[in-house]
Amino acid sequence: MSEPTHCNLVLRFALRLGPNFLVSAALVSTCKLVHYYGMSNGMNMKRPQIFRWLSSLIFATSTTFLNFAFSAELLQHTVEVEGHPMTLWEKRAPKPKGTILLLHGRTWSALPDFDLQVADENLSFMDGLTEKGYTVYALDGRGYGGTPRDHTGWLTPDRAARDAAAILSWIQSRNKDASHLFGWSYGSMVAQLVVQRFPDLVSSITLFGYPYYRDRFASAARLEYPAKAPAKANTALNAASDFITPGSITDAAITAYVKAALSADPVRVDFKDLHQWQALDPTKISTPLLLIQAEFDPLAPTERQGYFFQAVATSNKWWVSLPDGDHAALLETPRNKMLAVLDNFITSLDY
Repeated sequence: MSEPTHCNLVLRFALRLGPNFLVSAALVSTCKLVHYYGMSNGMNMKRPQIFRWLSSLIFATSTTFLNFAFSAELLQHTVEVEGHPMTLWEKRAPKPKGTILLLHGRTWSALPDFDLQVADENLSFMDGLTEKGYTVYALDGRGYGGTPRDHTGWLTPDRAARDAAAILSWIQSRNKDASHLFGWSYGSMVAQLVVQRFPDLVSSITLFGYPYYRDRFASAARLEYPAKAPAKANTALNAASDFITPGSITDAAITAYVKAALSADPVRVDFKDLHQWQALDPTKISTPLLLIQAEFDPLAPTERQGYFFQAVATSNKWWVSLPDGDHAALLETPRNKMLAVLDNFITSLDY
């Protein structure tokens, strides 16, 4: 096999590494060095042996360096919302084709949920989206991660929605175009409130692990809450509780998630005025919508997802069911499929 032939094959593989320019360049350069060194020094290695040697090198190099090279720089912003400092995390694509804001769930903040770093594994959802060409933001809600509680000590659905809308407005002031909004679990409910009330701030909405059904928050009455929020400690058991599908995630990844979650959120955030969730109404969603459901998600059963999806007002809507995952599927085996579906959905909006 001539140098152009086998090095071109290596180049084809290297180009598939996308933004990992350093690894790509190293592979192609090594190929050329092996060829010219072997030719000039009479290397006693037949062409098939050379190609097998290169294949082994490619596998070893990509396995060792891909996870490192695909981890984009994590930037931290502090955005004032009505006088309160909100922590916003960002990872930038070199030439972004869009921006996405991620909203975390009920218990854990942005970084454990969306930027989990595990040795020899590529699980960061933010990194996955930057690989797809998006600049990604992830918000820590009040009391979560890097954002302190406000003077009330409590968080409400309406407050969370106003905060997310203010962050979307801040992002739009920097990037001109409206962002795509992704919500996980409780974050999906916050995202829905946002698009119902501030549709001009959002290009599309993606709901994953959508847990709302009206009977869950049946009472519209205002309940009595203590003046001081309980602020109970979070636990390792709770941090690992969503990973219920055998074989969908490694023990090392679960351990890393628990550690990151308890480090970021040692105290559980307190919600009140849950009757405000009653404002959720799928007939008021006019924004293009992607509903993602994982096969074994106990909080998002098919019957309830179907009822919701049918009622969504916009006709520009997708409903995708991912096999072999649960309420934490974005960190599990279906992760890559979820990233592909989200990318395809957003891309489809251009046609």
